[in-house]
Amino acid sequence: FQSFQNVGEEKNFVFLNKKIEPSSVLETAPLLSGLKKELARNKFSGPTFTESYCWPPVAQGCDVIVISHQGNDPLLYIPPVLSLLQIESDQASANMGRVSFILCSGWKKTQLVFDLLKTYEKGCRHLHPMLIILGQNKEAANQVEIQGCEVVVTTPHNLLRLLEHNTWLLCGLCHLVLDELEVLFSDTTEQVFTILDCYKKATAQAQGNPPRQIIAVGTQWNKHITPLIKEFMNDPCIVITVIEEAAIFGNVQQVVQPCMNSSKTAELLKLLDFTQKNLQKVLICTDSVIEVEMIHKALKSNSIVSLKKHKESKCNAKCVLERWRKMHSSGTPAVLVSADDCLQPLGITDATCVIHFSFPSPGAFRQRLQCMADNFCTVIKDSAVDQEHTKAKSVILLTENSFHHAPEILHCLKRAEAEIPEELNDSIARVVESEENETSSRPLCASLKTFGICRQGNVRLLAACPDRHQINLSVDMAQNIADEMIETPERVTILPLHIVHATNYFGRIVKKQKDQYTVLAKEMNDYFKVPGHRISVNTVEKSVFYGLREGTICHRVQVVETPAKDEENVCEVTVKYIDDGRTSQVNSNQLLHLPAKFQSLPPQAVEIIVCRVKPIDNEVEWNPKVTDHINNKIKGRLHHAKVVHTLGKTLWVDPMVGVTNLPAMKIWINEYNIRSEILSTGLGTDNPEHIAEIQKLCRQMPVLDHAESLEHFTKEDTVAGLEEASNPQDTSVQENSPESCNTSATPPIKKMFLDAFFLDNIVHTEEAEDSTVHQQKSCHPPIKWFQDNVTVTLKVQILRAADSKCEFSEEKVVFSAYSEGRLYVADLELYQSIIAKKSTCVIKDTEAVILLVKEKKGAWCKLLKNKNVHVSLDFEHWEESEDERPFTVG
Repeated sequence: FQSFQNVGEEKNFVFLNKKIEPSSVLETAPLLSGLKKELARNKFSGPTFTESYCWPPVAQGCDVIVISHQGNDPLLYIPPVLSLLQIESDQASANMGRVSFILCSGWKKTQLVFDLLKTYEKGCRHLHPMLIILGQNKEAANQVEIQGCEVVVTTPHNLLRLLEHNTWLLCGLCHLVLDELEVLFSDTTEQVFTILDCYKKATAQAQGNPPRQIIAVGTQWNKHITPLIKEFMNDPCIVITVIEEAAIFGNVQQVVQPCMNSSKTAELLKLLDFTQKNLQKVLICTDSVIEVEMIHKALKSNSIVSLKKHKESKCNAKCVLERWRKMHSSGTPAVLVSADDCLQPLGITDATCVIHFSFPSPGAFRQRLQCMADNFCTVIKDSAVDQEHTKAKSVILLTENSFHHAPEILHCLKRAEAEIPEELNDSIARVVESEENETSSRPLCASLKTFGICRQGNVRLLAACPDRHQINLSVDMAQNIADEMIETPERVTILPLHIVHATNYFGRIVKKQKDQYTVLAKEMNDYFKVPGHRISVNTVEKSVFYGLREGTICHRVQVVETPAKDEENVCEVTVKYIDDGRTSQVNSNQLLHLPAKFQSLPPQAVEIIVCRVKPIDNEVEWNPKVTDHINNKIKGRLHHAKVVHTLGKTLWVDPMVGVTNLPAMKIWINEYNIRSEILSTGLGTDNPEHIAEIQKLCRQMPVLDHAESLEHFTKEDTVAGLEEASNPQDTSVQENSPESCNTSATPPIKKMFLDAFFLDNIVHTEEAEDSTVHQQKSCHPPIKWFQDNVTVTLKVQILRAADSKCEFSEEKVVFSAYSEGRLYVADLELYQSIIAKKSTCVIKDTEAVILLVKEKKGAWCKLLKNKNVHVSLDFEHWEESEDERPFTVG
């Protein structure tokens, strides 16, 4: 059965394998009256279109499968399940021991479901819901008591841990809900089917006739749903409100036909020649009036009778629809060429074949598939491509111009088990790469940094992770850790001040000798104690440093976001505490003028990531219990850590050990190892690939040409050092103070600064070595360049340059400036001559733009005489003519 319901001007689609009378109004929904009142009290606006179809069968105790865009919303099943449990409880006095389980994909979803159960159980008899998240510690499972609890919310992994010690649990299992089933079947397939097997055996051995029900809800059809239906469910009701998912269930044959754009019409005629052998209803879809006319004319010239419909055609939708039906009934194939914007008015649902002449957008693809809805198969088959039950066919003509929406369509085609041409895979790889390039200004994916992998990023076709998964030097290296801050990579002293989660913190590196920030903080506090020094800021500017007093402590902050200018003078602004990494909102009148002497020290906050540990059960986030435990343990306490990798102002450390100093005895005591502390909670597990994945990520940076000159850590280096002395079970004593930790027993470890900007003492010519400006410690800024026939433009990527100088000579340009307290120098020996007097340098907020005027007009094949790893072409501005000679980057 299919049903279409008008909602405003749109049509909602639903595919059903059985007739269901929808309950579209809350007053008539099959729920307890108390539950309806509780829903109304919480401003529930439903039931939604999907809920109107799935609530009735769930409330009747039927096995149900729901696939919907709303498939991750627990309200698809919670209200009818609560009502059903109440009714069963009232009808049977022997309900003791019965329990219902809701299986979710992770701890975060279990918490959401549990909170909703606690909210809506108020509308019926209290069912005492219980949330169970167990670690890998076996004692935890032994301590679980679910007596008197009728609904348990947990994950597949946790239920199996529970069953190891409480095998009797499934004997009383009445209702089993699989929440977000496509995620469960993707991440925990084996665990879910193990639970289903146990449930099936328990059902067979159950005495009497207790109620049994399986409810599965999700956003996508999954191949594992077929065995779920056939082996474990009893004649389930299937509700699908997503057209492409219904097409997969309905066994629509998906065909991708590669062809050149110039031969697309010829390919179409071949397809129609094939379809002429059977009396089919063929719909040819395109996205333009011109193509509709062109196709119609081509069919006519090849003696193929067809109809056409676009917004400019004279015949209305009703007339075309009547002729479409008559053609088929008269014994001739029905062929209709239609523009996409005419499909909804036509309302065709009985086509047997849709040919996508223009490559569809996701929306157009759904609309076109809906034209075959009457021919979707309702038989549960063993394969997505079951020829015996195939009544509908979808053919995509794939040309070299067809790849704008290809990733979204490919995902659907793969799940329909369509044969994917190599051309489509290659083109989609280019599209995904292009999409990744578009995220260049986004932050580097937090999961990638923290765990070495982005589970969402691995399904980029779903556009699940919006962040970047490649190194962008201009963003990731915009600020670097000062070289002197990491004097000995084997052991730095870290003070964590802001805990993001269990393995990600912001804090300061405390220097072994005189700590500059400690001196600065005292001077600032003393300065702002004087009321006359507290000068409020009249106009707040973005990116500017200010002072902020919190009690008696003064902090340096940077404004990262300001409200619109037309708002009141006193407003909330977002600031970043540059010395501890926090971000917060404060009133603008709290910001104080910060004298220049307090701005000279670079921001001290660094990001710290503890390596080689991750959440159990492939969770994507740390359980708050672990984060709270680590936060209470480490915040504001000194730690020794071994730096195994750095990128910009991010440190990866392994190990990181909490320490206590005993100055009288000149020793430091190791109290705990953070990684071991996390593992001891039972909610963390080993992540051995973490460091290797970070190294692999950084090897893909644009400085690969210089890789041979960079020395990398070996894996042996990574795990050497403090690990042996840091077991939390054995409080150990280090006889060496941090000042003498680099002993002969532990060879010095090379710095793992994989970007060339950390090679602070690089100089590229002998002249540069003699230059006075290079006698100071300096860094080389990244530079991008492009040209026209008259000029060469250099974009020096440097934030808020101060004391800048730019010296021009006939064959040389030397740029120097300070940024964030560090000196940056670029000494460039040019490939060809320039006019020094006409060349200029303009300083902007995030870059310096140098304009070089060529002595002779024409294209340069390269910029510099000698290759420089910091200099690259700016391809966004490069305009290459056909006859240009090959050029090199530097």
